[in-house]
Amino acid sequence: MRSFQVFKVLCVVLLTAGIFGCSSVKPVIVERPITFGPDRESLTISYLNTRYDLSATSPAITPRMIVLHWTAIPTLEGSLEAFQPERLPSARGDIQGGGALNVSAHYLIDRDGTIYHLLPDTIMARHTIGLNHCAIGIENVGGTADTPLTAEQEEANTRLVRALVKTYPIEYLIGHYEYTAFEGHPLWLEKDNGYRTTKTDPGEAFMRKIRENLKDLSFKPVPE
Repeated sequence: MRSFQVFKVLCVVLLTAGIFGCSSVKPVIVERPITFGPDRESLTISYLNTRYDLSATSPAITPRMIVLHWTAIPTLEGSLEAFQPERLPSARGDIQGGGALNVSAHYLIDRDGTIYHLLPDTIMARHTIGLNHCAIGIENVGGTADTPLTAEQEEANTRLVRALVKTYPIEYLIGHYEYTAFEGHPLWLEKDNGYRTTKTDPGEAFMRKIRENLKDLSFKPVPE
């Protein structure tokens, strides 16, 4: 009986320390790369130079920020199909002015929490105006009224962010809807003052949950 009581006390201590907590477990990541051929590489370099006035000769970036999104597409395959083309489809008239490079992200998290790796973390993906040059993008399948983001996605985002901050000098974690708060910030490089879109993803409630899960990481606050 005494040994059982000792075991219970030990379990409580371990749980308090987060050792048994799911969010502390290293995430399983499935490699599922999207097309990144010569055309996408050239378009990415052009985006860095045209939108941000950089003198880039490669599509490489140094991540200092993580941006969370939702795809507003209800299925994994539909979301992947949206990112696969190297050139922006004509249907995306809202961002055609930003160039021919298609939108993408570094990671895509399915509704069951499975994490898919689409692009190398240090290659620019087009996902957030003004900040692509320094941001890792994490997309989440869903986000429509019929497909709200899930508890499994919350857990997967938490695990993935924890893993990324161990590898890169990440200073900020933001939701896509917060991106315009960085206008005037040293990280903001978009040169066209008229090139903006209104975003709501991945939802304020979802971001509150993620931030609560990661409050021990002490990210810098979003600029006022």
